[in-house]
Amino acid sequence: MRTLRWLGSSLDDLSACPPDVKRAFGYALREVQKGETPPGAVPLTQFGSGVFELKESYDGDAFRSVYVVKLKSAVFVLHVFKKKSKSGKAMPREDIAVIEHRLKRAQELDAEEQF
Repeated sequence: MRTLRWLGSSLDDLSACPPDVKRAFGYALREVQKGETPPGAVPLTQFGSGVFELKESYDGDAFRSVYVVKLKSAVFVLHVFKKKSKSGKAMPREDIAVIEHRLKRAQELDAEEQF
């Protein structure tokens, strides 16, 4: 089973989600650790290969979890957030910036851990 690493505030952000959302994301991330792709995982090709988004709805709100599997040392959870954009499916710019920054950090950490 692969190690799961949380970047930035992603673990705290998950903890702040409703219990049903936490449970769903937790189960899906466990599947990812086992090397499986959970149902509903959507590739986010704008960030390159190996970056996926999980989506959950709860009480009219949309929650997202973004993770990267293509790195060798671990599965990195980059961002967990409540989607605030009311205009369609587009991801808010602030969240895109967070994901880009944390993806770069995950790549750095992964390179440091290579032998």
